Amino acid sequence: MIGKTFSHYRILEKIGEGGMGVVYKAEDTKLKRTVALKFLPPELIKDEQAKARFFQEAQAAAALDHLNICAVFEIGDAEGTTYIVMPYVKGQSLKEKIATGPLSMEEALDIAGQVGEGLKEAHEKGIIHRDIKPANIMMTEKGQAKIMDFGLAKLTAAADVTQTLGIMGTIAYMSPEQARGEAVDHRTDIWSFGAMFYEMLTGQMPFGRKHDQALIYLILNDAPEPMCRLRKDIPRPVEQLVQKALEKDKLRRYQNMADLLKDLKAARLSGLGVPKAEKSIIVLPFENISPDPEQEYFCDGMTEEIITDLSHVHDLLVISRSSAMTFKGTKKTIPEIARAVNVRYVLEGSVRKAGNNLRITAQLIDSSTDAHLWAEKYTGTLDDVFDIQEKVSRSIVDALRLKLTPEENHRIKEKHIPDVVAYEYYLQAKREVWSYNQERLDHALKLVSQAMGIVGENALLYATSALIYWQYHNAGFRPDEDMLRQADIAAGKSLELDPELSQGYGVKGSIALLRGEPQTAARQFKRAAELEAGGEALAWLSFTLAMAGRMPEARRYGDHAVGVDPLNIFPLGLRGFIEIWGGDFKSAVGWLQKGLEMMPNDLNIIVDSALAHLYTGNRDQSMVFFDQMMNAEAGLVSSLGAMWKAALHADGQAFRKIANDLQAVFKRDQVSSWMMADCLAMIGEIDEALDWLANSIEMGFTNERFFSEFDPFLAPLRSNQRFLALMEQAREKERGFEI
Repeated sequence: MIGKTFSHYRILEKIGEGGMGVVYKAEDTKLKRTVALKFLPPELIKDEQAKARFFQEAQAAAALDHLNICAVFEIGDAEGTTYIVMPYVKGQSLKEKIATGPLSMEEALDIAGQVGEGLKEAHEKGIIHRDIKPANIMMTEKGQAKIMDFGLAKLTAAADVTQTLGIMGTIAYMSPEQARGEAVDHRTDIWSFGAMFYEMLTGQMPFGRKHDQALIYLILNDAPEPMCRLRKDIPRPVEQLVQKALEKDKLRRYQNMADLLKDLKAARLSGLGVPKAEKSIIVLPFENISPDPEQEYFCDGMTEEIITDLSHVHDLLVISRSSAMTFKGTKKTIPEIARAVNVRYVLEGSVRKAGNNLRITAQLIDSSTDAHLWAEKYTGTLDDVFDIQEKVSRSIVDALRLKLTPEENHRIKEKHIPDVVAYEYYLQAKREVWSYNQERLDHALKLVSQAMGIVGENALLYATSALIYWQYHNAGFRPDEDMLRQADIAAGKSLELDPELSQGYGVKGSIALLRGEPQTAARQFKRAAELEAGGEALAWLSFTLAMAGRMPEARRYGDHAVGVDPLNIFPLGLRGFIEIWGGDFKSAVGWLQKGLEMMPNDLNIIVDSALAHLYTGNRDQSMVFFDQMMNAEAGLVSSLGAMWKAALHADGQAFRKIANDLQAVFKRDQVSSWMMADCLAMIGEIDEALDWLANSIEMGFTNERFFSEFDPFLAPLRSNQRFLALMEQAREKERGFEI
């Protein structure tokens, strides 16, 4: 077969074989793309009636257009054989992935969610798969799940179960009604999904690896072994979900994938879907027991430095500083704190500074037993402070029996700002960046300058300067290229001084976003997260991927961001916001409600909550949030609230007055351009709405499915030929998005 041509497809190599046929990698000589050709075995197409059934089913499957379903390009006949043309998916099957052992809870939940979304789409179109199993799920190199072989399983529906489907791996995922040879509906896919999910979590098939007749007997009569006996960290809601999917009576099973996905998302949203990492720690703010209460900054610097050191250890999950600092002065117990951030280990300590003399104590506690694994007292002078910090970090590594790579060892030894006063200026400047207040940004720049005056040119301080310049542009105070250029220069100097500084890559990513270069931004954010798995870099990576339509990856990185920084409003807010772009508005409301409970006056959370409630159809609640935005200090947020309210009230005159003042700022931002398009569509300005949508797409907001399906306010545009052309442009950009 290698080298042969069928129609305009030239066979390159064999890539797989199974009961449903042989698969080859091929070149589409017309469109110059790589595809997969599946040749069906002759026995499956025994007569013209069977062949007609296959073509009818395959045509229905070809109509499915979903990220988690492998598309059907073409069905053909050549040289007495029938073949299907599909995209070539580079990666591995879920079966191959499971072969190495149970998946992590995070990955299993992510894949289950993707497959569930694909099945929901198919079922809503009246199409049943009938052969869901790990071998029929392909995982791309980017972590996207693709359901394969829709339309093929029906060929065997009337055949004898133990003969035509006499393959252990297929029978193991059959529903009871399918095993009895009865007519099946979409609930048979739900059973198979449950069996596959069970295997992802435990590494074992629910009914073992028996011969065909024994498997059928167990499917019809026995219950699988409880998952909690095979894996201790499976949360109860997840186990209950799998049990319900595997109900033998299909009337007691989930009746549709929408209900199953709702329970799956509830488990993830509650945090129960993310198990406590075995090697996970929170460094509590060191207590100031000095005679001088003004020494608080010194304690905060100590906390920050140890967190930074430990964050470089990839085998250790470290709660980020912003979440850790919420426990400053807390009266909560160690177990309560550990539960709040879902970690096992807690480091607490105190600092006493008198003049130039220091006394520092630290102790590491296992929250599951309340046992003190390690405790130490250090005395010295201010000159010894960074050495003491390093000793504490290394003692934790030793106590947890972690093995450092040479790079991790170097990063722990390195100190970014080797002066405690300069470090305090840096911390104060960072707090001012997210104020959305120009005077406070001016103050932040002065603080960085003061710190630089103490330590000289410094990579971390240059990265902070870059972030401040970026925020001048982002917040609309100086929305010009000169400000971005200054930010870029400062970020470049930062990485020249330290090519391994995560903050430098993070701000580079933020600059690229404002320049409409999301692919570059995603690469920079990913590098920042690789160097130091902090919540902010992961959250920005999640945001950028969601904007590009890569929702499975966006959710995965977003969950990780919240995992390492659970009490930081920023990753939590972005995690909720990206659900808007994924079309799950209720989930967005749930995430953002958590943010409001933490910080009810945070402007970012208020803006995102206004939109989330608006998209769910809860207009009254969204108006409450828009009013809060308008009552904020005069600036971008206030104007944004007024703009949305005017559009929702169809007050074109008021809208124009506000929008005209915002145009210059919004033209430079893809997200703001999308908001402007929504508002213009609401007041009936279709052509102008399309102009803004085109600008948004040109700048990298290419989530075509959100525009085409989920955003209710773009509905008036969807029959417009220019809109359809823009969606094709967005799809092309999505396909070319690589990081």
